[in-house]
Amino acid sequence: MVRSFAGSGMKRIGEPVIIYGAGVSGRQLVTSLAQSHEYYPFAFVDDDMTLHGTVIQGVHVHSPSIIKKLISQKTATKVLLAMPSASRSRRQEILLQLEPLAVQVLTLPSMADLVNGTKLYSDIKEVEIDDLLGRDAVNPRSDLLSANIRNKVVMVTGAGGSIGSELCRQILKQRPKKLILFELSEYGLYAIERELRATAHDLGLDVEIFPMMGSVQRANRIEAVMKAFSVQTVYHAAAYKHVPLVEHNVVEGVRNNVFGTLYTARAAIAANVETFVLISTDKAVRPTNIMGTTKRMAELVLQALSKLDHNTRFCMVRFGNVLGSSGSVVPLFRSQIANGGPVTVTHPEITRFFMTIPEASQLVIQAGAMGKGGDVFVLDMGKSVKIVDLAAKMIRLSGFEVKDEKILMAISQLNLVAYVLAKSYMKNC
Repeated sequence: MVRSFAGSGMKRIGEPVIIYGAGVSGRQLVTSLAQSHEYYPFAFVDDDMTLHGTVIQGVHVHSPSIIKKLISQKTATKVLLAMPSASRSRRQEILLQLEPLAVQVLTLPSMADLVNGTKLYSDIKEVEIDDLLGRDAVNPRSDLLSANIRNKVVMVTGAGGSIGSELCRQILKQRPKKLILFELSEYGLYAIERELRATAHDLGLDVEIFPMMGSVQRANRIEAVMKAFSVQTVYHAAAYKHVPLVEHNVVEGVRNNVFGTLYTARAAIAANVETFVLISTDKAVRPTNIMGTTKRMAELVLQALSKLDHNTRFCMVRFGNVLGSSGSVVPLFRSQIANGGPVTVTHPEITRFFMTIPEASQLVIQAGAMGKGGDVFVLDMGKSVKIVDLAAKMIRLSGFEVKDEKILMAISQLNLVAYVLAKSYMKNC
């Protein structure tokens, strides 16, 4: 009774919000929000039937079945998802329930961030796109992760890119003897080297890191680097991957993706590299665009070289779109939604597979350890996602509605009716 009375005196300042999850995280969130003027929680929603009808810290707990009624009562436009330890599939189920309501859904940081202190309960954020996909990450095998890296000299081409930089982060954790960062972009190389040195210092890792500038299109340069450091494992991530840009720059796409791979592979053979892993793409399967075609040709180059007499083991790993990579549609959709639209989709029937960058990088490293020579590994990326459906979900969970053709038609018909009525009224006057 005392707790309920004290909670009832909470300030009702700010925007009314609903908290989904009345567990420990939800209660911590109420305490954090009580210290700010931005939001105030007027209701809990929880799946636990034993909590329905109770009052926690002055906030009533309700069933998820009446969440639409609660939103209309207080004109709430936001739902805070306070379930940081829930599985991704469970979070997707909840998001599917909330999607038709056209309310903005915000989430707490992950439990790992909350425990290690890098994030607070008040650090609410937009729904992560991987929650919409509902796919739990595959747990890596430590023996495969370290097989080609531990106490070895490892080189990553395209080390400053979105995939290459994450590969470097994962490789560093496996304690290589030396890590060679090969990158064309000066700033990209500077940024990833600075980050890796700071990480190595924080984790107490004794790993030598060497930033090397150069292009994979210069055969002499890349061979000289490999021989100078006696490289044992190469992860070839340097490539042009943006489909429309490569479509407009065919010659450069072929030079970088096909001939760049050929020169790097020949340099690996000349430098007696043990393992060579190519980062490929699912677009190389029956390619319908220039980028996919160049990556398929790069695969064929490595398969042809693997049949020659040498000591280098070549393998290729294909995967689809990675969330947050350069050129990804997700950041584009977010900025378009934030600006009030319109959200642009190239074609309504386009589908894509999605995976997080850390998971993709871990699987690439593991697949490289399993290859025997000329192998092409295809990562299981779950079910493909229709891009137009993904855009619609992002719009609704941002608190907006999709203005599709039916809605626009209805609006135009209403405007026409209003026009006719106005004309009739003016005539009668």
